[in-house]
Amino acid sequence: MGQGHSHYHEHGDEGGHEHSHNHAHHLHHHHHGDSNNLRTAFFLNLGFTVVEIVGAYLTNSVAILSDALHDLGDSIALGMAWGLEKHAGKDAPARYSYGYGRLSLLGAFINAAVLIAGGLFVLAEVIPRLLNPEVTNAPGMILLALGGIAVNGAAVWRLQGGGTMNAKVAMWHLLEDVLGWVAVLIVGITLLFVDLYILDSILSLLITLYILYSVLGHLKKTAELFLQAAPEGVDLSHLAQRLRNISAVEDCHHTHLWSLDGNHHVLSTHLVVNQSADQNEIREIKQRAREELDGLHLTHITIEIEYPGDCSMVENHV
Repeated sequence: MGQGHSHYHEHGDEGGHEHSHNHAHHLHHHHHGDSNNLRTAFFLNLGFTVVEIVGAYLTNSVAILSDALHDLGDSIALGMAWGLEKHAGKDAPARYSYGYGRLSLLGAFINAAVLIAGGLFVLAEVIPRLLNPEVTNAPGMILLALGGIAVNGAAVWRLQGGGTMNAKVAMWHLLEDVLGWVAVLIVGITLLFVDLYILDSILSLLITLYILYSVLGHLKKTAELFLQAAPEGVDLSHLAQRLRNISAVEDCHHTHLWSLDGNHHVLSTHLVVNQSADQNEIREIKQRAREELDGLHLTHITIEIEYPGDCSMVENHV
């Protein structure tokens, strides 16, 4: 390709170089913030899990013990998510040209799988109780429920608005616990007045099914990102057409857009220009292309400038 080959980060103007630096700094800052929030959520969840196990013994409640085991699984998943998120923000060796950003996505996938397994475990515990409800200690349930709502609610608040898929899926772990403790609180209060012990199982069943439905949606999105699908809300064909509409651009092909972690994206494209286009016109074309791409949260942009007939790639997706 010779001089026709042009990379935005390497040959852009000073503003473009500053733009790249700011994106890199933002990516590191974002991972750092999510890592701290995951760390707080991990210690909150692990600490209260110990309290739950003791409380389950004192109240003789198998339901609370099951929730404690579920929270222990959540704590392990959160600890792993924290480690992956922390590692994702580190500087990577040259071999990992995009850094460790996709470790965050891996954490989201594993966490979703753990949460689904936990949900299935809860269902296995709930179904027998629907047939044979067991007596529980209502005052003890209420006390533990208030503590569970406070601790897990604080953790959810810390993770709310997390940018990466890892942080978002981890938040669902904790939201499941909050909803579960709300159910325990409602049942505990109800049991102070009536002996409807089956309510515990019914509410647990409804909440677990709701959480499983939500997490399966997150798992689907994570799988799509692993397969390098274009981010949601972006019409890749429309984007390529906008690039074709730039003055002096004759064609646009091999436009690829994928995501590193669900929040920071990568784009590459080939722009075919008139044979007579000089360096000044090429700079203007690249500037116009940057304007068209603005707002897509792009961390890496590669724009290859070609003259008619130069492209040696066989496939032509967009």
